[in-house]
Amino acid sequence: MTIQNIPGISALPISEFVSHRNKFFNQMADNSVAFFSAANEVTRSNDTEFAFCQNKNFYYLTGFNEPDAMLLLIKAAGEQQSILFSLPKDKMHEIWHGRRIGQEKACQQYQLDQCFTLDEKNERVAKYLAGIDKVYFSFNDEKMSATVFSFLASVRAKSRQGLKAPAHVCDASPIIDDLRLIKSANEIELMRQVNYISGLAHQRAMQKTSAGVFEYQIENEILHEFTRHGARYAAYATIVAGGDNANILHYTNNDAPLVNNELLLIDAGGELSGYAADITRTFPVSGKFTEPQKTLYQLVLTAKSRVITAIKPGVTFAQLNDIANESLTTGLFELEILSGDLDELIKDKACKKYFIHGLGHWLGLDVHDVGDYQTNENREQQRAFSPGMTLTIEPGLYMPLDDISIAEQWRGIGIRIEDNIVVTEQGYENLTANSPETVADIEALMAAKK
Repeated sequence: MTIQNIPGISALPISEFVSHRNKFFNQMADNSVAFFSAANEVTRSNDTEFAFCQNKNFYYLTGFNEPDAMLLLIKAAGEQQSILFSLPKDKMHEIWHGRRIGQEKACQQYQLDQCFTLDEKNERVAKYLAGIDKVYFSFNDEKMSATVFSFLASVRAKSRQGLKAPAHVCDASPIIDDLRLIKSANEIELMRQVNYISGLAHQRAMQKTSAGVFEYQIENEILHEFTRHGARYAAYATIVAGGDNANILHYTNNDAPLVNNELLLIDAGGELSGYAADITRTFPVSGKFTEPQKTLYQLVLTAKSRVITAIKPGVTFAQLNDIANESLTTGLFELEILSGDLDELIKDKACKKYFIHGLGHWLGLDVHDVGDYQTNENREQQRAFSPGMTLTIEPGLYMPLDDISIAEQWRGIGIRIEDNIVVTEQGYENLTANSPETVADIEALMAAKK
């Protein structure tokens, strides 16, 4: 299947980024300026760089994908201006390292009001700041913070010339985080598409898995399927964890051979036009679950299904955690992995001994996307879901090989099942529907190996 056969869009229209800027403008105070910086290239070794990944806030507001740039949003005198400072056209540099958009084309292509070279920023920004009351920037962006305070100092230095520096600074992160948390129809369509592509990759991994194959070879099959359908990059370092390696949550060595009668946990998602999928599937290397594996797998799958069924506007992660806790704790009690009074075990969240991470997280331009969870003093996430929020649900159970407190049949089993969910007006949409998850579907697919 090629990307043309997959319903949806492969990139956001420029109008979407204009809409993002307008939404941020609406949150700005009158007579204010906001600063956002692009990412820098990161050296991998000597004079080679890692593949460039744009700063997500900057990308959200511009769609512009070159390094070292800076965006100014100015709201003053009843007008709004979007101004970009970026690298200049440079024929010699472009021969060696690739084409740059340049200022004239950037204005046209990204529907910005003005574009200048980076060399012009010091002189121009000082003029833009004169007489402004408030400046916005992300406080957690240390480089941008230093740059902004340098600009403010340069304006203050000219106070005898009648220039008045802004008196207030404000963190832009809470504003843009809340904007990014609610996805538009176009953003959801893009995430629907990258999930579909990622589901194809998980299907391919299942069909290519067999004993003796190395984890990194399955990783390569996944990356191949991403790129075959237009998702050039993985959204994060792919986890391919056979057997007891699955009990290492962020295992990325991916260098062990797969062993018959063990499970393989794969946590992998593609990235399409900056937007991420985040899917985990666990399945048997042999293509057939053993009875202990099937028992624990079905316990995790049932908990995930119960949690997802409860998702709708107004529900919170705290409520979903209660459902997961009750389901997993009861199941572990019935298997005699947990012992004691069941009501007390549920109250004490006893399943957390084996379910050692969170139930889910926001998803979007970042895999662990921005947005306030409104966590209370008891670490309960109380933010009510709204239509357009996109999140993961990923219960798991982890039984390390060296845990002698459990029966031998459970040891060395690590299971996580993770879906990507959009909150809708009516309830939810599961974006991960084409990635097999039932025992029957997984075994049937693996029986038809390519």
